[in-house]
Parts: sequence; C-alpha cells; structure tokens
Amino acid sequence: MNATTWLSSKINLLRNSAPAAGEVSKPEDRSTRERLDATLRQKKEALSPRSLRRTLTLLQAVVDPRVSEVEGGRRAKALADWYAKAEAAERQDLWLLISEQFGPDAVKVRAARDDYDAALGTVDEGPAEIRLRRALVSPRTRLLQRFAASAGGMRFLVDLRAELLPHLKGNKRLLALDAELENLFSTWFDVAFLELRSISWDSPASLIEKLIKYEAVHDIRSWADLKNRLDSDRRCYGFFHPSLPNEPLIFVEVALLHEMADNIMPLLDELAAPEDLQKSTVAIFYSISNTQGGLKGVSFGDSLIKRVVETLRGEFPKLKTFATLSPIPGLRPWLSKNVEMLLGHLNEKELSALGREISFEPPTASHVLAAIEQPQVLSALSAKSPLRQFLTRAGAHYLGQAKHGEQVLDPVARFHLGNGARIERINWFADPSAKGVKQSHGLMVNYLYDLKRLDKHRQMLEKGIAPASGDVQDMYFK
Repeated sequence: MNATTWLSSKINLLRNSAPAAGEVSKPEDRSTRERLDATLRQKKEALSPRSLRRTLTLLQAVVDPRVSEVEGGRRAKALADWYAKAEAAERQDLWLLISEQFGPDAVKVRAARDDYDAALGTVDEGPAEIRLRRALVSPRTRLLQRFAASAGGMRFLVDLRAELLPHLKGNKRLLALDAELENLFSTWFDVAFLELRSISWDSPASLIEKLIKYEAVHDIRSWADLKNRLDSDRRCYGFFHPSLPNEPLIFVEVALLHEMADNIMPLLDELAAPEDLQKSTVAIFYSISNTQGGLKGVSFGDSLIKRVVETLRGEFPKLKTFATLSPIPGLRPWLSKNVEMLLGHLNEKELSALGREISFEPPTASHVLAAIEQPQVLSALSAKSPLRQFLTRAGAHYLGQAKHGEQVLDPVARFHLGNGARIERINWFADPSAKGVKQSHGLMVNYLYDLKRLDKHRQMLEKGIAPASGDVQDMYFK
C-alpha cells in the first residue's frame, strides 16, 4: 500500500467515526492531551478519543520528515479535503490538535535558553542565539508550511484562520495556532511578493464580480453603479498574491477630481458626467476594502496607498493632492456615551443657543441625542446651526482626542494616521445613506496624505498626538 492510499484509508476511517449530526461540541473543556489519553468521549465532544488519535496520526503523517515535500503536500491535501466536509465541531478538534500537539519542545527550549543566558556578552552569544532560534521553531510551523505548499493550500489556510478567529475569545488553547498563522502570513504575504494590478471595466468578469462581493465601505448596488466606479475619471487598484491569483487581497477605489470631495453622493451618482482629466489635480481615495478575513493583522494597506500614489503620479503628473473621503464608523456609539461630557465643555452662550434650537433649555444629553436622531432635520441645518456645530465639533474631537490606551479610538482614523496622513476636514452630512447615518449621523472626514510630511505625522502619532489641520484642532472641546 503506497503512502497516498494509506492516507485515504485513514481519512475514510476518520469520516466514518464522525459524531451524529447536531451534536453540540465544546472541545475547550478538556485539552487534547487529556482526550487523547481517555477511553470515552464526553457528550459535548466531537471526535472520540480513538478518532482524535487517528486525526493526530494523519497530521503527524503530513509533517513526517522522512517523506518528500511532494508526498507531504499530497497528505495535506487529503486532510484538507476531509476538513471541507467535516462538521464545525470536528474542525475545531483539528485546530486544537494543531495548536496543542505541535508546539516547540519545552525541554529543548529551556536548555537553549539557559545556554543563551550563559553566553550573553561572550563570543559564544551568536551561536547560542542561533540554537535558541532553532529550538523555538515548532513542528506546527513545518506542518502549516506543508499545507501551504499543497494544491489550494494557501486558500485552505486563509479560510481556516477566518473561521478560527471568532473562537479565540472563548478558547485560549487556539491562540498558539492563530499566532503561528498570523506570523507565517506576515511573511508569505509580504508586499515584496504582492502584485499591484489595475482593475477596470475590461477586466475579467469573475474579477469584477469580486469588487461587488468584497466592497466594504459603500455597497455596490448594481452593474451601473459598478461601471460608474470604473469610469474614465476613476481608477481601481488591488494587491494580488501568486497563490491567490484571482483574489484581490485589498483594493482601493479612486476618483480623480479638481477639488477635494466633501460628499460621497456625487461620487456614487451613476448619471454624473465624468471629470475632465486635464483639470484633475486631486485624487480621492473613497473606498478601501480588505477582502480576506483570514489575513487580519497582516498590514499591506500602507504599501497599497504608496504604490497607488506612485502609479497615479506617473499617469497624471498634474495631481497635487492625495486625500480620502472616509467614514467615521465609531462616532455614533462613542457620542451616545459622551454627549454629557461634551456638553460640559460648552460655555453658557453656546448652551443657551443649542437649547433654543432643540427647544429644551438647558439642553440635556437625552434631548441632544433625540435631536440628532432625525436625519431629515440634520440635512437641512445651516452652517450656523448650533446643533450642526456641536455635532461637527464632536466628530473632530472623537477623531483627534478619543483614545483607547495610546491609540486613537476610531479604526479608520487609526489606519490612515498610522500611514502618515492627517485629519484634514470634517464634512457635514456627507453620507446620507442608512449606513452613513447609522455610523456617524452622516458625517465623513478627509484624511490628507501630504507626501512631504508623512514621516513627521507618524512621529507625532508615536508621541500620542493625532495629526490634524488647524481647522480641525480648533473644533476640539477644551
């Protein structure tokens, strides 16, 4: 019996020993070490101890150093095929086995660490460090590498981690597997291995359909909507990996304009005439979408924007301004918890004017929140409206001053400021869609990428200061 036939027979045994459909599983209650040593499974567990041992044998066969890379890949592919048909609880058992049974050798790590500690400051420090690094390399790394090398293996691992991530909070035993995957993905999906491609209306239909599927900022409503986003005055770029050749890992949609956009609706207007590219001096990044949940924590957005800027400048030398028109997804929930605090920063004149507008003096948090829950009212407010000014200032304060530890609170702000942009302008009722109102009462923000000050802005952020224009800073509540 050859190795592939042997593995297939083992797979069939494993499939035939699966639990009854609908059986509830919480495999985190007993470790795989305890379950492998047991005779019977507990009711809530998916695989019996015997089946669990079979699964472990299959995993060990994949990573067996005595077999070739090709045979190891075949074994990994057969196990991935079983996984595709397995119940959710059975998949969790596989995760647990990889996480708990393929870690570094603790004895070797301790010995190498002791040698390294003893060698510090001596000529033997370098060789001791090498031994320690080798000891810390786990069989789990080798196992995952063989899965990645199999046909469709990278897709398998990315999807596996996407399925794994929601379970981490409830099961700490899976953290080692997640950390290993994230670390490997950071290397495998390094920007040096990624290809920047332009996506246009002439691209393959299968690729264009991916834009509809993965668009995460402004839903694509129709083919006409999509065609508008790929019109002559637009550009769309994505990063691609050789192992996932037809899947954009992240893509950005760009509008070429003659001034900085302050409202998303003209950009999404299917009937609007294209801009005159001869007059375009501004590139607006109005949607950036990550497509692979399994690559969470792997950052390539910064490199994408840099590469796109370089590409655009090569095609359109007149472009001088590079900015975003971005959502503020965390504003509404933050504001609902902090209105009272913000009202405490208003002087008597400001409080009185706000109270008169919402017909309740002095204005309370509940009355202010009730007033801003009416989109049709907000859309009609003038620039001098006390309520509009209060909400706009709240948006500026949230982006520039609200923190979680040392980091800015808003996730989109964290991304762009981390890339060297600054908060340039708060735009009133710039997204009147249901999603825009739900996220931020319709407010949007421009982040400006001043190419000469990116490093300066990053340095400010490292010191805990969110880079922002003078106009935005003037709106902060003091």
